[in-house]
Amino acid sequence: MTKKIKPQAIVYSEGEFGKIDGKVANGLIRHSEKFEIVAVVDSKKAGLDSGKLLDNKENGIFIFKSIDDALNKLQYTPTYFIYGIAPLASYIDKKQREVILLAMKRGMNIINGLAEFFTDDDELVEAAMNYEVEIHDIRKPPFRKDLHQFTGKIRNVTIPIIAVMGTDCAVGKRTTALKLVEALKKEGLKAIFITTGQTGLLQGSKYGIAVDVLTSGFASGEVENAILEAEKESPDIIVVEGQGALSHPAFTSSSAIIRGSMPKAIIVQHPPKRKNRCDFPEIPMPSLESEIQLIETFSTAKVIAITLNHEAMSTKEIEQTIELYEIKFKLPTTDVLKYNCKKIIDKLYEVFPELINIKPLLWQTQD
Repeated sequence: MTKKIKPQAIVYSEGEFGKIDGKVANGLIRHSEKFEIVAVVDSKKAGLDSGKLLDNKENGIFIFKSIDDALNKLQYTPTYFIYGIAPLASYIDKKQREVILLAMKRGMNIINGLAEFFTDDDELVEAAMNYEVEIHDIRKPPFRKDLHQFTGKIRNVTIPIIAVMGTDCAVGKRTTALKLVEALKKEGLKAIFITTGQTGLLQGSKYGIAVDVLTSGFASGEVENAILEAEKESPDIIVVEGQGALSHPAFTSSSAIIRGSMPKAIIVQHPPKRKNRCDFPEIPMPSLESEIQLIETFSTAKVIAITLNHEAMSTKEIEQTIELYEIKFKLPTTDVLKYNCKKIIDKLYEVFPELINIKPLLWQTQD
């Protein structure tokens, strides 16, 4: 089989790479089926290996101080320039606008994951025409006629649907979901990931949509439709990415995801050291207990595992927290970036024993 050649891209994450608002760039460095990421732009961390900075594992993708610095070192022009910052206020300032215009001038097509659509911006559209490049607004929803309302057909889906929810936004729900899907595939199971945000779309997810830009009348319907489309591939298990937190007053995506996916089990991602809501420093974090209770009341599905975001935690603190949570909540707990997904998969086999019999069947088929 011929290996598919992915188009090369630079990711812009000025001042944010490795931080919360740099989650788009962080995600693309960790996993990308759609693009070959060849450089990151962040002058605050120029010269560092992006993988070493993120996960203490070198990947050969370096961080540069500017677009021109990256192009000079690469000695070629990548096809795409990805805006890899995901701030609460989804509007670019004058300086960021100049960076995007420069990327166009240098001959790169623009990939935009913001809720501010560049294709609606006269100056950027005109510049794209002048420099003969394209703008792609990844988060722009389909036309209204192409959107899907909730039908209830999700109730007929019999395969396990797992949702990865969280106690806040930017806690690693997508990363955990992708790691779980990868681990399930290694087990011999056909697992499909459903994205609900712009980073998952940029990473190349086949199914899903950015839920937060949809009107409330279509959000749950689009989540349901993504799963119904994925079901046509006859997967063994489906893993759905959560957004925000069900308890978070600023986000409604979580409720639409739970309603649309009707998960049969839920994993909760939590950052133990985070004291206040991301981007809302005056709003304290909820307790893990309260979030689990809210999720189980709202969804009727049970939380079957806890996963950690280890920000600001030492290895010893991670280990102690895992031990504490497993005693307190009587649920398997892990950090998928620090360790692996074995505890989660073991729990899935316990909750869905039908999955255990699939692997031998796959091996027999392959033989």
